[in-house]
Amino acid sequence: MIYFSSNEERCEKFATYILENKTTVRQTAKKFGYSKSTVHKDITEKLYKINYNLYCQVEKLLQLNKSERHLRGGEATRLKYLIKNSKNT
Repeated sequence: MIYFSSNEERCEKFATYILENKTTVRQTAKKFGYSKSTVHKDITEKLYKINYNLYCQVEKLLQLNKSERHLRGGEATRLKYLIKNSKNT
């Protein structure tokens, strides 16, 4: 877990990381060692009050991620069965 000097710093670091790397909340949480709930709450609730401009940028990317999540889930399932079937043959 990466520790920050303040919650404000943590919120901004999460947001900056998401924007720079085009990551999801889940990927960001894993990278920093925090729960998905913490990252999501920091981005969607706290960042709004701390840095509104940064919040607006991240919110656009989060909406894009949300609209594509069914595709990522489907791809993960396809790969799971592809690997499972290749081991059985």
